[in-house]
Order: sequence, then structure tokens, then C-alpha cells
Amino acid sequence: MLRKKECVAMLLAGGQGSRLYALTSNIAKPAVCFGAKYRIIDFPLSNCINSGIDTVGVLTQYQPLVLNEYVGNGQPWDLDRTFGGVHILSPYEAKTDTSWYKGTANAIYQNIRFMKMYDPEYVLILSGDHIYKMDYDKMLEAHKATGADCTIACMKVPMKEASRFGILNTNPDGTIYEFEEKPKQPKSDLASMGIYIFTASKLFKYLELDEKDPDSQNDFGKNILPAMLNAGEKMCSYKFEGYWKDVGTISSLWEANMDLLGDAPKFDLRDTERVIHSRSPLAPPAYVEGEVVNSLIANGCDIEGDVINSVIGTGCVIEKGAVVKDSVLMGNTVVKAGANVNYSIIDEEVVIGKKSKVGDVIEKASLIEGKTSGITVLGRGITVSDGGNVPAGEIVDKNV
Repeated sequence: MLRKKECVAMLLAGGQGSRLYALTSNIAKPAVCFGAKYRIIDFPLSNCINSGIDTVGVLTQYQPLVLNEYVGNGQPWDLDRTFGGVHILSPYEAKTDTSWYKGTANAIYQNIRFMKMYDPEYVLILSGDHIYKMDYDKMLEAHKATGADCTIACMKVPMKEASRFGILNTNPDGTIYEFEEKPKQPKSDLASMGIYIFTASKLFKYLELDEKDPDSQNDFGKNILPAMLNAGEKMCSYKFEGYWKDVGTISSLWEANMDLLGDAPKFDLRDTERVIHSRSPLAPPAYVEGEVVNSLIANGCDIEGDVINSVIGTGCVIEKGAVVKDSVLMGNTVVKAGANVNYSIIDEEVVIGKKSKVGDVIEKASLIEGKTSGITVLGRGITVSDGGNVPAGEIVDKNV
């Protein structure tokens, strides 16, 4: 008897993440650290298993080594299944029609055989660079109830920001009559979250049609969704009202980390109802001797200096006399005695030398305009020498 899966998830995790600059020089964006002990990909993977979806294809392309190793066999997310589970899907060479993924739609098209192997009724398409908790099973129930060919998750955004998103124009019953990709003059404040559920047969049909079009950009927002609307397919919106953050920029990544702090955080990872799982290393509880104020400290840390309003990743060392404020430190970073770190994002395996200064206080640094809005960024594995100085807003990918 042929076994099948009702719904298969396809997770787009191959993007370069160029707006994260030094943080994605050597790793894919979904592998970037977040929230002291997580990586960005933990969120969609955990959402899948929490929603009863146990077959996930992770489409990788750019700098996949760290991501591939991290996902492994999927065990931390209960995705190590004999039938289904998590699969890393990289571009591969076949006799015809294969190449690097040319766009989101082409990436899914190149893996049609993987999806068809499970004979699904529905396919869930996800992005690998968003922080949120979501019940995909409820979205799937809505998709079935409306009889839609495609359901798009969306949320309200301020009108002044709407031109940054794909915008849904809908009828009163939630059906979509128009989809505009990043319109200059948006007609609605309903933004696509880049989360789609397709009836599988319709998805395969439009992917194949799109692949035959030499003028297509092979993109869901620009090509697949408009083509389905133009053909009269039934497309419905699904409104989401929880926390959701696209962490594709330095400032949004910093903000999302800060949203975890406080007695009433905007996004609460302590909520045990829908746990976010991760492959966090086994480590003893943090040793804290210095002053820690409104901060998140992962296991395995040694904190003898002061930490204020910051997120500190696994295995970090902050020596006596050092001060870290309004900053995000990723795993295994060392801040030596007397050093000051302000309004910064510090990647993994960084060493900040004695009495050095990284960044500036938030009140001054945030006045800087440009690609980081004053947030200082140190890339993976960098060393700042004793007494070194990294000015506010600098993006550093080599030793200082």
C-alpha cells in the first residue's frame, strides 16, 4: 500500500542575506544566531512539528555548510523520521533543466520529484528568515474550509511600510482579487508573510507553466501568484495576529532580539505551549558574578562584568570590568577586562580585547543614518586588539 503525506512543507533557506552584511559572509541567513540559544531556522522547523507537519524539505544554496550541519538528521525538532522527516535539498545536476536556483518558484520547481514522492494533497511554502510562532494546522483547516487553490498568510502593517511587502487586495470574504509585489502606491495594508498553502495539483501545474515561460523571473510574488489570479483560481487570505518579524536587516535583527527582554516581552520564548526547539549545545548553567540587568543569558556563560539590556549567547565570557549594553552577543564570544560594547551585534567566536571600545551609547549611535542605523557589527571570528576602537555604525569583517 502506497503511503502518503497530507501536507509537505518546503522551506526556502538558500538566500544570501546580503543586508545582514558581515553576519552572512560565511553562513546562510537561516543559520544566523538569535535569542541567545537559537538560530533563525529553529522557528519554521519548530512551527512545522508543532503543527503536525513532519515532512520538510529545506532548500539550501548560499554558504550551506553551517546550516546543513546544524539541521543534521532533524532530531532536535523530532524530524528524524523513517518516512518523511527533514531533508536538505541542494541544487543538483541532472540530464536536463537543472542549474542553480534562479528564484523562489524555480527552487520549488526543481524539487517537484521530492514533493511528489509523498503524494501530498497540500504543499506549505515557508521562508527561512522570519521569527514567529504560528499554527500552520489552523491555516490548513482554513484552506480546506474555503476550498481555495492557494491561501496566503498575511498581517496588517503600517501603510507607510506597506510598499516594502507583497500586498493583498481582498474582498470582504477574504478572497484575493489582486496581488501587488512591493507597490509604490499600496491600496491595502495587508502584507504577505511569504507563507503559502497550495493545493498540490495546482502548485505543480503553475510551476511547470512558469518554467516554460522564458520571460519569467521564476518568483512566487512576481509570477506564480499573479498567474493564478489571472487564470481565475480561488485565492484566499489568512490573517495572522501574533508576533512576526522579518529579520533580514541589521536593525530588524537587533530589534527582534530586544523584543525578547523585559518582564512582559513582545515575543515570549518562555511560553511552553508551543516550544521552539533548537540544537543548542549541552552546557552548565551560566556563572554570573557581575551585574546583570534586563538581559537574556544562555547556559555556559561566564559573566564577571556587567550586562545591561542585552542578549548573550551560549559560551560567552565577559571578564571583570567589562560592560556590555544594548547589544547582542552570539555564541563563544569573549569580552576582555575593561572593554566596553554598546549598541552592537557581535557574531560567534569573536574576541574583544582589553580596554577596547566597540560602538557607542544608543542615544548617540542611533542618530547615524545608513545601512545599520548606528548599530556596530563585528563578523564571525574577528579579534579586536587590546585598546582597539570600533566606531558606531561600522561593519567589520576583518581583525581590528
